[in-house]
Amino acid sequence: MTAIAVQAQRLLGQRRPHRSFFESFIRTLIITCTALAVVLSSVSICDGHWLLAEDHLFGLWQFCTITNQSWPHCLRDLSQAHVPGLAVGVGLARSAGTMAVVAAIFGLELLMVSQVCEDIHSRRKWTIGSFLLLVSFILSSGGLLSFVILLRNRVTFTSFTLMFWCEFTASFLLFLNAISGLHINSITQTKNQPRKF
Repeated sequence: MTAIAVQAQRLLGQRRPHRSFFESFIRTLIITCTALAVVLSSVSICDGHWLLAEDHLFGLWQFCTITNQSWPHCLRDLSQAHVPGLAVGVGLARSAGTMAVVAAIFGLELLMVSQVCEDIHSRRKWTIGSFLLLVSFILSSGGLLSFVILLRNRVTFTSFTLMFWCEFTASFLLFLNAISGLHINSITQTKNQPRKF
Protein backbone atom coordinates (compact mmCIF):
# COMPACT_ATOMS: atom_id res chain seq x y z
CA MET A 1 0.00 0.00 0.00
CA THR A 2 2.87 2.35 0.87
CA ALA A 3 4.65 1.58 -2.43
CA ILE A 4 1.50 2.48 -4.39
CA ALA A 5 1.19 5.76 -2.51
CA VAL A 6 4.86 6.64 -3.21
CA GLN A 7 4.49 5.86 -6.93
CA ALA A 8 1.30 7.92 -7.12
CA GLN A 9 3.03 10.86 -5.47
CA ARG A 10 5.96 10.62 -7.93
CA LEU A 11 3.55 10.65 -10.86
CA LEU A 12 1.76 13.68 -9.44
CA GLY A 13 5.09 15.43 -8.86
CA GLN A 14 6.19 14.87 -12.48
CA ARG A 15 2.83 15.91 -13.95
CA ARG A 16 2.75 19.06 -16.05
CA PRO A 17 2.08 22.00 -13.75
CA HIS A 18 -1.25 23.71 -14.25
CA ARG A 19 -0.83 27.31 -15.38
CA SER A 20 -3.39 30.04 -15.56
CA PHE A 21 -4.12 31.86 -18.81
CA PHE A 22 -2.60 35.04 -17.42
CA GLU A 23 0.70 33.34 -16.52
CA SER A 24 0.94 31.65 -19.93
CA PHE A 25 0.17 34.95 -21.65
CA ILE A 26 2.89 36.81 -19.69
CA ARG A 27 5.48 34.11 -20.41
CA THR A 28 4.59 34.16 -24.12
CA LEU A 29 4.86 37.95 -24.14
CA ILE A 30 8.32 37.78 -22.53
CA ILE A 31 9.49 35.28 -25.17
CA THR A 32 8.10 37.44 -28.00
CA CYS A 33 9.74 40.63 -26.68
CA THR A 34 13.03 38.79 -26.20
CA ALA A 35 12.92 37.58 -29.81
CA LEU A 36 12.29 41.18 -30.91
CA ALA A 37 15.28 42.35 -28.84
CA VAL A 38 17.51 39.71 -30.44
CA VAL A 39 16.47 40.82 -33.94
CA LEU A 40 16.98 44.53 -33.17
CA SER A 41 20.37 43.94 -31.56
CA SER A 42 21.55 41.66 -34.40
CA VAL A 43 20.60 44.21 -37.08
CA SER A 44 22.21 47.02 -35.11
CA ILE A 45 25.49 45.15 -34.60
CA CYS A 46 25.68 43.97 -38.22
CA ASP A 47 25.07 47.49 -39.61
CA GLY A 48 27.21 49.13 -36.93
CA HIS A 49 26.77 52.77 -38.01
CA TRP A 50 25.84 54.42 -34.73
CA LEU A 51 26.95 58.06 -34.80
CA LEU A 52 26.72 60.74 -37.49
CA ALA A 53 28.70 63.82 -36.44
CA GLU A 54 28.91 66.56 -39.08
CA ASP A 55 30.54 64.87 -42.10
CA HIS A 56 31.81 61.80 -40.22
CA LEU A 57 30.00 58.52 -39.68
CA PHE A 58 31.34 56.44 -36.80
CA GLY A 59 30.53 52.77 -36.58
CA LEU A 60 31.54 49.51 -34.97
CA TRP A 61 33.17 48.17 -38.10
CA GLN A 62 34.35 51.22 -40.03
CA PHE A 63 34.78 54.99 -40.11
CA CYS A 64 33.27 56.97 -43.00
CA THR A 65 33.74 60.47 -44.37
CA ILE A 66 30.69 61.92 -46.12
CA THR A 67 30.92 64.51 -48.88
CA ASN A 68 28.24 65.98 -51.12
CA GLN A 69 30.11 65.14 -54.33
CA SER A 70 30.51 61.37 -53.88
CA TRP A 71 29.55 58.27 -51.96
CA PRO A 72 30.80 57.94 -48.37
CA HIS A 73 34.46 57.07 -48.18
CA CYS A 74 34.81 54.32 -45.56
CA LEU A 75 37.89 52.91 -43.87
CA ARG A 76 38.15 49.83 -41.68
CA ASP A 77 41.21 51.25 -39.96
CA LEU A 78 39.51 53.21 -37.16
CA SER A 79 42.76 54.90 -36.18
CA GLN A 80 42.29 57.10 -39.26
CA ALA A 81 39.45 58.86 -37.42
CA HIS A 82 42.08 60.56 -35.18
CA VAL A 83 40.12 59.85 -31.99
CA PRO A 84 42.36 58.59 -29.15
CA GLY A 85 41.66 54.97 -28.24
CA LEU A 86 38.84 54.60 -30.77
CA ALA A 87 40.15 51.44 -32.44
CA VAL A 88 40.60 49.55 -29.15
CA GLY A 89 37.45 50.94 -27.52
CA VAL A 90 35.20 50.21 -30.49
CA GLY A 91 36.69 46.71 -30.67
CA LEU A 92 35.64 46.12 -27.07
CA ALA A 93 32.18 47.61 -27.72
CA ARG A 94 31.79 45.40 -30.78
CA SER A 95 32.83 42.29 -28.84
CA ALA A 96 30.49 43.13 -25.95
CA GLY A 97 27.57 43.68 -28.35
CA THR A 98 28.25 40.41 -30.18
CA MET A 99 28.51 38.43 -26.94
CA ALA A 100 25.28 40.09 -25.78
CA VAL A 101 23.48 38.75 -28.86
CA VAL A 102 24.90 35.25 -28.29
CA ALA A 103 23.85 35.25 -24.62
CA ALA A 104 20.37 36.52 -25.57
CA ILE A 105 19.95 33.77 -28.17
CA PHE A 106 20.84 31.05 -25.64
CA GLY A 107 18.56 32.69 -23.07
CA LEU A 108 15.70 32.82 -25.57
CA GLU A 109 16.23 29.17 -26.45
CA LEU A 110 16.02 28.14 -22.79
CA LEU A 111 12.85 30.20 -22.29
CA MET A 112 11.21 28.57 -25.29
CA VAL A 113 12.30 25.04 -24.33
CA SER A 114 10.97 25.51 -20.80
CA GLN A 115 7.53 26.31 -22.23
CA VAL A 116 7.38 23.79 -25.08
CA CYS A 117 8.75 20.81 -23.12
CA GLU A 118 7.29 21.31 -19.67
CA ASP A 119 8.64 19.03 -16.97
CA ILE A 120 9.96 19.25 -13.43
CA HIS A 121 13.02 21.17 -14.69
CA SER A 122 11.07 23.81 -16.63
CA ARG A 123 11.32 26.44 -13.90
CA ARG A 124 15.08 25.96 -13.61
CA LYS A 125 15.48 26.36 -17.39
CA TRP A 126 13.34 29.51 -17.28
CA THR A 127 15.47 30.94 -14.45
CA ILE A 128 18.74 30.23 -16.26
CA GLY A 129 17.33 31.76 -19.43
CA SER A 130 16.31 34.90 -17.54
CA PHE A 131 19.79 35.17 -16.00
CA LEU A 132 21.32 34.90 -19.49
CA LEU A 133 19.09 37.78 -20.61
CA LEU A 134 20.39 39.80 -17.66
CA VAL A 135 23.98 39.01 -18.69
CA SER A 136 23.09 40.05 -22.23
CA PHE A 137 21.72 43.36 -20.96
CA ILE A 138 24.93 44.05 -19.01
CA LEU A 139 27.10 43.33 -22.07
CA SER A 140 24.88 45.33 -24.41
CA SER A 141 24.64 48.37 -22.17
CA GLY A 142 28.41 48.17 -21.52
CA GLY A 143 29.06 48.27 -25.27
CA LEU A 144 26.72 51.23 -25.73
CA LEU A 145 28.22 53.13 -22.82
CA SER A 146 31.81 52.58 -23.94
CA PHE A 147 30.95 53.78 -27.48
CA VAL A 148 29.33 56.94 -26.12
CA ILE A 149 32.23 57.65 -23.75
CA LEU A 150 34.78 57.25 -26.55
CA LEU A 151 32.98 59.78 -28.75
CA ARG A 152 31.64 62.02 -25.99
CA ASN A 153 33.10 65.16 -27.61
CA ARG A 154 31.11 64.56 -30.81
CA VAL A 155 27.89 63.27 -29.28
CA THR A 156 24.63 65.21 -29.48
CA PHE A 157 21.13 63.87 -28.98
CA THR A 158 20.36 64.10 -32.71
CA SER A 159 23.68 62.64 -33.87
CA PHE A 160 22.77 59.06 -32.95
CA THR A 161 21.54 57.00 -35.89
CA LEU A 162 18.56 54.66 -36.06
CA MET A 163 20.87 51.68 -35.56
CA PHE A 164 22.09 53.10 -32.24
CA TRP A 165 18.52 53.52 -31.03
CA CYS A 166 17.75 49.95 -32.13
CA GLU A 167 20.55 48.71 -29.90
CA PHE A 168 19.40 50.97 -27.07
CA THR A 169 15.83 49.63 -27.38
CA ALA A 170 17.09 46.03 -27.52
CA SER A 171 19.15 46.58 -24.37
CA PHE A 172 16.14 48.06 -22.57
CA LEU A 173 13.92 45.14 -23.66
CA LEU A 174 16.51 42.61 -22.47
CA PHE A 175 16.53 44.24 -19.04
CA LEU A 176 12.73 44.29 -18.77
CA ASN A 177 12.38 40.70 -19.95
CA ALA A 178 15.09 39.42 -17.60
CA ILE A 179 13.57 41.11 -14.56
CA SER A 180 10.02 40.13 -15.56
CA GLY A 181 11.07 36.53 -16.19
CA LEU A 182 12.72 36.20 -12.79
CA HIS A 183 9.80 37.90 -11.06
CA ILE A 184 7.03 35.80 -12.60
CA ASN A 185 8.99 32.64 -11.86
CA SER A 186 9.39 33.59 -8.20
CA ILE A 187 5.75 34.55 -7.61
CA THR A 188 4.35 31.49 -9.38
CA GLN A 189 6.77 29.18 -7.58
CA THR A 190 5.57 30.56 -4.25
CA LYS A 191 1.96 30.13 -5.34
CA ASN A 192 2.46 26.53 -6.53
CA GLN A 193 4.38 25.31 -3.48
CA PRO A 194 2.50 22.54 -1.66
CA ARG A 195 0.98 23.48 1.65
CA LYS A 196 2.07 21.63 4.79
CA PHE A 197 -0.65 20.48 7.17
